[in-house]
Formats: sequence, C-alpha cells, structure tokens
Amino acid sequence: MKTLLAFIGLVAILCAIAAAIFFLGGFYNVAGSAAEPDIVKRLLAAVRQASVGRHATGTAPASFNDAATVQAGARAFSQRGCVDCHGGPGADYDKFAEGMHPEPPDLKDIANEISPAELFWVIKNGIYMTGMPSFGAIEVPDQEIWSIAAFVKKLPSVSEEDYKAWTAAAGAPPPR
Repeated sequence: MKTLLAFIGLVAILCAIAAAIFFLGGFYNVAGSAAEPDIVKRLLAAVRQASVGRHATGTAPASFNDAATVQAGARAFSQRGCVDCHGGPGADYDKFAEGMHPEPPDLKDIANEISPAELFWVIKNGIYMTGMPSFGAIEVPDQEIWSIAAFVKKLPSVSEEDYKAWTAAAGAPPPR
C-alpha cells in the first residue's frame, strides 16, 4: 500500500512540475488571436458559471419589469457601451469585438438562461479575463445596473423600432 501511495505521490509531483514548465515556461500561447484549446474553453466556462451562480445572491427590485425601468436600461445599455461588444436590436457590435476571446455573447440568445441576480452581478463586477468590465468599479449606481439587467432580460422580445425610440429619447448615441 505504501508503494502505491508513493507512486501516486510521485506522479502528482511530476504532473505539477510538467504543468509549471508548460505554463511558466511560456509554452501556453496567451495571444488574443490564438484559439483556446477546447478543454480550456470548457473549464473556464464551467468556472465562470459556478462562480457567478455562487456569488449572485441579489434580489431584483420591485420595479424590475416596469416598462420605464426596461427603457432606462436600454438607454444605459447604449450609453455605457454595452452595444459595442454585445450588439442590440438593429445595432451591430463593433468590429473589435470579433477579436475578443472569449467572444462576447449575443445577449438575446442567453437572456432567458441567466437570472436577474446573475445579470446584475456580472454587470456590477465584470468577468475576469473576458473583457467584461466592472460597472461597479466605475461607480455606476445599482439602480442603473438593475435597469440594464431588466433590459437584457427583455432583449429577446425588444424590436428594433422600440430600441431606437428608447435610446433616442435621452440623446443616446444612435445604434450602428
């Protein structure tokens, strides 16, 4: 039994040394233009989902589904630059977003899979190593972050005309 445990310990130590050489020796390519290995992509997505799920404990305000909140969220979404990476109804994302890894998600495709608390947490805190900034770090008020989350939850059903009307209402930059 001692021999087996010693062998397992030796294999573990050798694996740790090999991993250190691989990552710290510069063999892992960190270029933004390089595709991640599939296993890295899956592991990072799993870690991201688990972390957001664990930390997103907020409760949406009572006004979360109000039309005024959703419209204010559309304006904030446009003014704060969210549309640059994620696009919007009738608004394409900026070309630079194609070079981001992982690629920013099309929020209308995932809006129904994410809870309001998770949206709020991601918008407020950002996501490490993705390009998603922390709006809390630049002191965006929680009320505004909740309005953006409310807009994202409604995004799959927002028409291009409504989005243009809502974003034009406060002098937001026009959708591209």
